[in-house]
Amino acid sequence: MDNSVSDSEPRLPRLMRSRVKRLLLGAPRNLRDPSIGHKISLIAFLAWVGLGADGLSSSSYGPEEAFRALGSHLYLAVFLGLATAATVFIISYAYSRIIEHFPGMAVAELAQSRSAGVVCGGAGSQISLSAGVVSGCALLVDYVLTITVSIASGADALFSLLPLSFQHFKLLVEFAAILFLVLMNLRGVKESVSMLVPIFLTFVGTHIVLIFGGLLMHSRDFPAVAHDAHTSFNQGMSELGMWGMFVLFLRAYSIGGGTYTGIEAVSNGLAIMREPKVETGKRTMRYMAISLAATAAGLLFCYMLFRVSPVEGRTLNAVLADKFAGGFKLGSLPVGVWFVGITILSEAVLLLVAAQTGFIDGPRVMANMAIDSWLPRRFAALSDRLTSQNGVLLMGITAGMALAYTHGDIHILVVMYSINVFATFSLSEFGMSRFWVRHRKTDKKWLQHLSVHATGLVLCLSILTVMITMKLREGGWITLAFTCLCVLGCFAIRHHYRVFTQRLRQVEAALEDIPADPTRTTPPFDPKKPTAVILVGGFAKLGVHCMLNIFRIFPRSFTNVVFVSIGVPNSDFFKGGSRVEELEERTRASLSRYIEIANRLGIPAESTYRIGTDIVNEVSEACVDLAKKYPHAVFFAGEVVFDEPKWYDRILHNETAYAIQRRLRFAGVPIVILPIRLFRNQKITPPSPSPAPA
Repeated sequence: MDNSVSDSEPRLPRLMRSRVKRLLLGAPRNLRDPSIGHKISLIAFLAWVGLGADGLSSSSYGPEEAFRALGSHLYLAVFLGLATAATVFIISYAYSRIIEHFPGMAVAELAQSRSAGVVCGGAGSQISLSAGVVSGCALLVDYVLTITVSIASGADALFSLLPLSFQHFKLLVEFAAILFLVLMNLRGVKESVSMLVPIFLTFVGTHIVLIFGGLLMHSRDFPAVAHDAHTSFNQGMSELGMWGMFVLFLRAYSIGGGTYTGIEAVSNGLAIMREPKVETGKRTMRYMAISLAATAAGLLFCYMLFRVSPVEGRTLNAVLADKFAGGFKLGSLPVGVWFVGITILSEAVLLLVAAQTGFIDGPRVMANMAIDSWLPRRFAALSDRLTSQNGVLLMGITAGMALAYTHGDIHILVVMYSINVFATFSLSEFGMSRFWVRHRKTDKKWLQHLSVHATGLVLCLSILTVMITMKLREGGWITLAFTCLCVLGCFAIRHHYRVFTQRLRQVEAALEDIPADPTRTTPPFDPKKPTAVILVGGFAKLGVHCMLNIFRIFPRSFTNVVFVSIGVPNSDFFKGGSRVEELEERTRASLSRYIEIANRLGIPAESTYRIGTDIVNEVSEACVDLAKKYPHAVFFAGEVVFDEPKWYDRILHNETAYAIQRRLRFAGVPIVILPIRLFRNQKITPPSPSPAPA
């Protein structure tokens, strides 16, 4: 065979594409590197930056929305701040208990928790599998909105430093930010987090100065503030009554529910944390809870002390920072203005970090659901940078669509965002409450654990109910409708794969007993004789079906058979351990079974395999090498075809064989794609192959 045909492919464009891809995404990871799991995992501090930043950054929009809802009753900000801090600690503690009691679910080792979106779904699976799927879908929508809300809020903060005339460019900047994060996450998780550490620390430092400096500045006024708050409270009671005050407070408390978004991200990201994962996760949760409670409550107190009021084109945090330090000067240097700029700029960029959480956890939830056939299985595949590339791209596209639909309106986005967050919170807390009731006879501390989760359940359900009741027409219906569509889509996909599996079994049923002639001896393998090279996946009767069809369609044409398989790691790679070695062992075992069946039929057979993330590239390179080794080889691949093809078949079933064929035709390697037709009650009579004469 003359392989010089491969030169017909333009080498320059291909080389340029390769260089551009490496420049943007980095060099491929080495799967056989024994320290690869250590290199892509996160210590508690980096996990706090990459995952806890989602919760901490919510202080940029959650307290503001709550404070705005108070109207003229600013004195309630004291109680609102205390309630906010208490809620953060209660929810965080509840999720720490989930991490501690269900570490296996936290890394998606159980089928139901995979379907439910890791930890939240793991607790949800204590209710039912359907509840777990609902929780998983709610998480997916939640992570899309995590990206959108964070980007929109970050743009609001950034443009608070610019004149109003620049507002026209805000949406364009938001789209650019999404594109930037997509490229960063295609490079890998740890790289994208490490680059953001200085920004995170700047945010923490400036907000410590802002909050504690603001409290100290008004420390002498505390008695007067307390007296005014008491007087205003009595006046409010006389105007609104006890019930009216309670409704006002509950409304503000619920509308500020965006403050608690991101708490679940720490537990859902347990799979990418450094061992011991449980301790790392609990430590990260403590970091996040303390920082979020102090920041959110502190901002609410400062809003009240400085009597912050809304200003067009500026966030309340920008107004607060300006009131606190805008007039500070060091000689002739406007250090106060610089401090305001750095504070708000760090806030804007931290919100960019928070959007990163959606890109970290969203694709991982999709991969876990894809493994269990709730989503297209291609979402479980990893790129050569060991990232869930398909999931990252889909998250970026859908976030961009949500941004375009709402025009980046943070008030609408926060409502949409909060509903699904508290839906997953409620499912998780209800599932854990039910779990401890069931285990009350086996655990002496069951009542203590139950009280924590029951309290969290009451809080989450209260916020969710108020949000749906008051904000359904202001964007809440969009979240509910889209989540319901996702749930219905997941069940439809699962049903399709079930029917597909049943039809495959009908084809395989005819191959249960393959005839073998005990008098026939298997001749030695001769690489110089005509050889059929068959591309197979893991061991399945369809691979045998493909081999038998070759000898039926091309009788006495081939003497040898070579089976080629590619071991492809999916999202399970992140569980740790010797995953590459296990994958190699499974691949070798499946190839050995193919060889055994071929030998039973008197056909000399060999096998070869590779391990990689890009199956098309790995197969193509293996085929080119085999074409040189076996000069009279013809390559075969099987492709499932449907008797009634639908438009969604290409989405749910990748057309790998055709992609390989397109790649090999430039190399001059002949490859034949054999259709495997799926009909009901199809009967296959395995032929008795007759090898070609020497």
